[in-house]
Amino acid sequence: MAPEAAFATRMERMKASEIRELLKLLDRPDIISFAGGIPDPALFPADAFRQAYGRILVGSGARSALQYSVSEGHPPLRDWLVGEMAKLGISCTLDNVFIVSGSQQALDYLGKLFLSPGDTVLVTRPTYLGALQAFNAYEPSYDRLLLSDDAGNSFRQVANTTGGHMKFAYLSADFANPTGETLTLRERERLLDLAEELDIAVVEDAAYQALRYDGGPIPPILALELARKNQDIERTRTIYCGSFSKTLSPGLRVGFVVASRAVISKLVLIKQASDLHSSTINQMAIAEVAAAVFDEQVERVRAVYKRRRDCMLAAIERCMPATVTWTHPEGGMFLWLTLPSGIDAAALLDKAIKTKNVAFVPGQAFHADGSGANTLRISFSCADEPTIEEGIARLGGLIGDEIDRFATQRTLLQNDAVET
Repeated sequence: MAPEAAFATRMERMKASEIRELLKLLDRPDIISFAGGIPDPALFPADAFRQAYGRILVGSGARSALQYSVSEGHPPLRDWLVGEMAKLGISCTLDNVFIVSGSQQALDYLGKLFLSPGDTVLVTRPTYLGALQAFNAYEPSYDRLLLSDDAGNSFRQVANTTGGHMKFAYLSADFANPTGETLTLRERERLLDLAEELDIAVVEDAAYQALRYDGGPIPPILALELARKNQDIERTRTIYCGSFSKTLSPGLRVGFVVASRAVISKLVLIKQASDLHSSTINQMAIAEVAAAVFDEQVERVRAVYKRRRDCMLAAIERCMPATVTWTHPEGGMFLWLTLPSGIDAAALLDKAIKTKNVAFVPGQAFHADGSGANTLRISFSCADEPTIEEGIARLGGLIGDEIDRFATQRTLLQNDAVET
């Protein structure tokens, strides 16, 4: 028997990330890449981490830093997070905070915790590609999450036809990857109503929550549910997933989950069977750096990314054809472009790289149902203003040419049809 013949059926649903593949282009200096939704490494608080690791590894402290640790996570880091959650209106204790190796691990664990084959997950369209990858291993079905007041509710019927059960809704409420869009207060309340009606969990991906540039903050979904449940987190169904990757460092792979103890206790069991615990020394370093410079660091990255977002929006306004639409995010790292129907963003990417030395992420991969071929994601986080202006000018020109070419082809086909 060939080894691949013994692979589990779940492997058929596990695909390479288009984003991770496109990150390889960052090593090419001739490419202007708007593909990677990653922080600018020039903004990392490197000095603060250098000092933190130095302090941690001095004397007897190195023994605990280099040793196994508890699966729940480094207590001082969890305690700091309890204080930060309180600032967001989320009242919790140390027992409600769980450290993971990046919030991507949290999504994988939640898929393992909730999903049996055929169960249904509600997701927005589009949604975060990494979430689809994490959940796909557990062979779910997907249905579209609609939160407008007049949206119909056929969710139970869809779940029944797949032979599974409705398990949870997944979404990013603030500056979502890939669209950059933010849920209104009414939409968040509507989601909680829907979750109660369907008796499902809500997975709130808050990876970009700290990166707001305009407008006033909107309470997290978990904070809104706590207000409904008399601040008793043990009665809540929302699971808040956070990360230090977009503020302090993605390379240290430190994320966290805030939820009821019933959920946290199960996640701890999964972690014990998976990797025992997240890196002890990295958690200790994050705890020290967060306590020392977190607010200052967040303000620093906000100021830089706001300028870059404003620059990209202005360049798009100047350079994109009138038939292209785009989002206007109040924060985060992304803009979402929608091209005229019939334009294939994947084919456009190939031309963009070969002829214009510009990269982006085609949008179809972010759609659980395979739609969205005429959409694309661009990120402003890792390019300075002159690079953004040049890259958008190139991309806008290419998109304009492609739209004109498509229109010409359609006209020719219509003429041929009339003649025949």
